[in-house]
Order: sequence, then structure tokens, then C-alpha cells
Amino acid sequence: MRATASLFRRELAAYFTGPIGYVALFGFLVLTGLQFNLALTLLNERGPRGVEYPMQVLLGGSEIAGPAQTAGVLFWGLFPAVTGIITMRLLAEERGSGTLEMLLTAPIRDWQVVFAKFAACFAFYVLLWLPTLAYLPVLLDLHAEWKEVVSTWTVLMAAGIVQLSLALLLCLLNGSPWGWLTMLVSGAICLGLGWWLHLENDPERMLTLSAGIDPYPALTSYIGVMLAGAMFLALGLFVSSLVRSQLVAWMLALLLGLVFVLPSLLRWWFDTGSDEYRAVYFMSVPEHFRRDFTRGIIDTRPLVLYATVTLFCLFLTVRSLEARRLR
Repeated sequence: MRATASLFRRELAAYFTGPIGYVALFGFLVLTGLQFNLALTLLNERGPRGVEYPMQVLLGGSEIAGPAQTAGVLFWGLFPAVTGIITMRLLAEERGSGTLEMLLTAPIRDWQVVFAKFAACFAFYVLLWLPTLAYLPVLLDLHAEWKEVVSTWTVLMAAGIVQLSLALLLCLLNGSPWGWLTMLVSGAICLGLGWWLHLENDPERMLTLSAGIDPYPALTSYIGVMLAGAMFLALGLFVSSLVRSQLVAWMLALLLGLVFVLPSLLRWWFDTGSDEYRAVYFMSVPEHFRRDFTRGIIDTRPLVLYATVTLFCLFLTVRSLEARRLR
């Protein structure tokens, strides 16, 4: 466990000590910022030029002809490129520099290496999306009302927040993995349980949120981008385990990622009730967001695709490292 946590911290810190992480962060924020500006413009339009689901525009799934559709093609065309940038160095750099052999002879199993590297790149991917949460109050027309409420359950929530903060501090200070993981789980439980009991038992709520637009499409959209991102990252990690060059790893990850993007261009050729369209829908990530996630719907078919491809690619990555160990 200590070796896995140490490798996770090293890989996550590497994104901030080199240019790759900042390039991915800058490019992604520029892209989502342009999408947000377009969504805000369409929300202020009147009549048929407006937009019903703002998350469709933000995530490149709008059916409105013109700039919105062009931005959608740009977003999903660049999405595999961004995830490829995140994963291209994970194992390709180790192979190119000759440090992979040293890593494989260390007292750590192959699956732990893959897990630590995947967890690090997924954590960085989540960090990319965190700034976009600032768009939601505007897109959803959120209004918050705070009240000072002191009860057993709010104190429990405060204790959970303190434990989560201490767990993050211990992790950054290279503390005992069991210590900060235990505190992390305990803090999450205290925070979640305290919030739920506060809503159920306290006569007044500490925080009351109201939205002028249905908030569920935002929730399902973020669930979708997390799961779809995990699939693209696992695909990129597998490719990175096969080559020495980071550039080649990025290009292959981009090409393989487009396999799950380009089928959306075929949807115009088939009737929506045909078997061909169902096959296109199952393989097309942009279609999942256009039809379901950005409208507040969670379909199990995309979830099965994301989970299957993610687990299969991680399995292949482990087997790739095992094969190299046996050489």
C-alpha cells in the first residue's frame, strides 16, 4: 500500500512539475470556456435560436445548426487529444528512459503500478473539470440561501470537513497511507451522514439551493464525463505501455479514441429506429451525451461500454507489463 501511494503521489506531482499538465489544463479550459460562452449566448437568445438544454452546448451535443454544431464537433474531436496528452507519458516515458525495468524490479506488483498510474491520471482529469463547476450557477440560474444552524448533525458535518482537510494535508506531507486513507474515508462518511441527517431531522436547513433550470442534466452530464473520461484514459494508458515515444503514444491514443467519436457522424445516414443506428449509438460517445446525459437521462448501455472498455484496457496494460517482466 505504501509503495502504491508513493507512486500515485509521484505521478500526480509530475503533471505539475513539467509542461504536459499545464498544456492540457490550458487547452481544456480554453475549450470549455468557449463552449460556456456559446451556451450563455444561446440562453439569452429568443425564440428558435435559444437552447433548451445548456449542458448540451457545454459538452458539444447541441443540435442547433451553426456555431453550436461546429463547436460540438471541435469539442469531441479534441477530447481524445486532451486525454491522450494526460496519458502519453505514463509508461512510454518509463520505457524510453529505461526506468521501467527499475520499476518492475521494485517490491510492487504490476497491477499496483497500473492502478497507481491510472488513479493519478484520473485524479488530474478530475482537476481539469473542477473549474467548470463555476459555470453551473450561471447556466442553471442557481440561488443559494445560507442560515446559521447549530445542531448535532451540522457539527458532524464540520468534523467530516476537518478530517478531509487533514487527510489531504497528510497525503501531501507523505504521511502514512493507512492514516490518511482512514481519515479520508471517515471524513467522507461523517460529512455525508451529517448532511443527510441534517436534511431529515433539523427543522431549518443550513443551505437552500434553488435553480431556474432543471439541475439533473448537469448532474448526469458530470457523471457521464467522469465515466467516459475513465474509458479514454484507460485506453491511453494501455497504448502508453506498448511504445517508447510519447508522441507515438499520443497519436495512437488519439486515433483509437476517435473510434468512439467518429461513429456519431454516421447518425445522419440511418433511421433512428434501425439496427444500424442502435449500433452507431452504442459506440458513439457524443451521441450518449446528445441524447441522454445532457438531458438528465442515464442509460445503462453507455455505462456498460465505459466500464467494459476501461476494465479491459487496464487488464491489457497489466498483461503488457507482465509480458515485459518475463522477457
